[in-house]
This record gives sequence, structure tokens and C-alpha cells, in this order.
Amino acid sequence: MDTKKRLVHFRKFMAENNITSSLIFNFENQFYISGFKAIIYSRPIVLGVETDKTFLIVPGLEENHAKAHARVNELYSYHEYPEKKDSGTSYMDPLDKIISQYPAGTRIGVEFTAMSTGLAQHLKSRGYELIDIGKFICEMKFIKESQELDVLAESGKLVSLALKKSLENTKAGITEMELDQYGTQALFEQASLQYPDATLDIFVMSPSGIDRTNMPHVFSNTRVLKENDIVIHSRQVGLNGYRAECERTFFIGTPSEKQKYIFNIMVEAQEAALDIIKPGIRAQEVDLVARKVFQKAGYGQYSIHRTGHGIGIGLHEEPFLRFDSDVILEEGMVFSVEPGLYIPGVGGFRHSDTVILTKNNKQIITGFSRDLKDLIF
Repeated sequence: MDTKKRLVHFRKFMAENNITSSLIFNFENQFYISGFKAIIYSRPIVLGVETDKTFLIVPGLEENHAKAHARVNELYSYHEYPEKKDSGTSYMDPLDKIISQYPAGTRIGVEFTAMSTGLAQHLKSRGYELIDIGKFICEMKFIKESQELDVLAESGKLVSLALKKSLENTKAGITEMELDQYGTQALFEQASLQYPDATLDIFVMSPSGIDRTNMPHVFSNTRVLKENDIVIHSRQVGLNGYRAECERTFFIGTPSEKQKYIFNIMVEAQEAALDIIKPGIRAQEVDLVARKVFQKAGYGQYSIHRTGHGIGIGLHEEPFLRFDSDVILEEGMVFSVEPGLYIPGVGGFRHSDTVILTKNNKQIITGFSRDLKDLIF
């Protein structure tokens, strides 16, 4: 990916706002700017961008990883074992040395939603002015580069394959986790054959039954699938850091007449959103056209989340397809489109597909039948 071009754009923003140095803590933003993504637990990592250089501060156990993948000018590390305690045991040791060169009053860029209150107080105590850079980086990620779109299209193929394999193996008597593993195994096999040295980010959940499908976000568990169950099988797959999403609501055995009716309303709402989404319209229009379908049928109050969200490096990214969003959609944006209904005593209903906005229209990069006849097993 073109991190050099991104740095030029970001530094222009810094110059326009008289920012001397930016400190980036959000791991998705670090990956976007530097190409480096670590598994972050309790050890902070800091990406710094100055006018003439970039630096990365990592824990010692990430040092070789950073040398191999981070596109930065300088690398600093801190350590948590006694043999290297003199070179620093906290990320604050190298960070304080770096920022000590800045005089009081220096404007430092930080992500207000990602940095700790403790660090903010520390920087302010030194007389620095903190400027939010998080919103700008978020907006940089709105429109994907052609290389990003190519990878996303491959992720769309993989997530569709995984969903298909799980659904093909659906039957009463297996658990939600067993349902997931069929697609996940196929995903690992396919990725290993087709994408050398690739990484995969995997998210999957399959809430089943009337009560659990009414909870839009719950992890799969060991609940056993039963005859006449409703299931929402939800997947994201990220190839080399870029994610696509595909979800389908399906039935084991015969759905009730009410479930059939609600299912078809949900499909109508998703298709209305997929029909309208394109460059030049406002994000709210996509949400409102789906919501209108629900409201006309008398179920508006059961559509409890937005119609979709941006997707790429993150599971959920801005802009969001929400009723109150004035963002104008543009070519190169990528969205999940997933209006849902959640009705007590009936179940939850949601399909999701990933869409790339093209010059005059869109490309749906995920695929599996949305029709009820193909989703009864």
C-alpha cells in the first residue's frame, strides 16, 4: 500500500495546522500510516510523525517484527527484563527523550479517542498544546486506494466461500461453534493454497434460536442447533489487513409463517438499500430507504441499528449509513449493507453484503443467495 502518499497527505494537514509532531496510538491508524500491525495487549506502541521523519516505539518483543514490516525512519524499543532495564522499561522512556526537544507551546497531534488521559495530562504539564488528528486520519481512510480495493475484493471471495461452506454443513444437532468451524476450515485451506505469506483476520458469530438472534452481537457458543431454529451466520474475513463482511439469516427446518413474512421484509429492505447506494448521495439516504420498508410494514421500532458501516482495515469504520449522516458518498468508499429486524418472540433477521462504490454505481463483492427458498436447511 502507498504509505508514502498517505504521509505526504497527512503532513500537509499537520503543516496547515502548525503541528510539529503527531503521536498515533490506534493500531489501525498505525497500520494505515506505517504498514505495521502488531498484536497489542498491554504493551503500548507509538507511531510518531514529524515533518522530516517517522519513528516507532515498540516493546522489545516486537522489535524484529517492526524491523521487518514498519515503514519508518527510526525505531525505538523498551524492555521488561533486567538485562536491558537501563535502556528503558516503559514506552514513556524513549517518548520523553524524543519530545523533550520540543519547546513549551508546541502543538502535538494526538487521537483524542485513542490516547490515555494520563499521557494527555503529562503532555499538557510540559506546556504542549494537543490537537486532535483522529478525525482527519479517519477521513483519509474513507476512500480506498486501488490496491486496497483489489485486496478487499479477494477478501469478499474468501468470506463468501467460508459462509457457503458453513451453511452447506448446517444441520440440527451440531453446535453454533461447529457450524462456524466448517467455513473456517475451508477458509484456512483456500487461503493457504492461493495467498502465500498472507495473514487473515477472522470474525464469525452464529447466534441461533429466537432469543439469541434478537441479540445482534453475541459470540457463538455451544448451544445445539434444533429443528425449526432460526440462525444468523455472520462473518468477516480480512486478507492482509483488509476486511469484507457477509451475513445470512437461515432456518433449520420450516420457519413459521410470521418468520417467512419478516424475513422477506428484511430482504426487501436490504435490496432497496443496495439498489440506491452509489456515489453522489448522502449516507442517510441509504439508511432511510431501508427504514422506510420497515416502517411501511409497521416494524420500524424493531430496526435498532444503522443500515451499514464503512469497512476496510477496521471491523466497523466511518462513514456510517445512518439516518442522521450528511456524508456524501464517493467512488472508492466501501460499505457493509445490513438492515436488520429484531422481534421478540419471532427472531432476528439480517443479511449483510460488502459493496465497493464505483464511478457511477457499485460492485457487490460478497455473494450467496438472499432468497428464503435457498436458506432453509
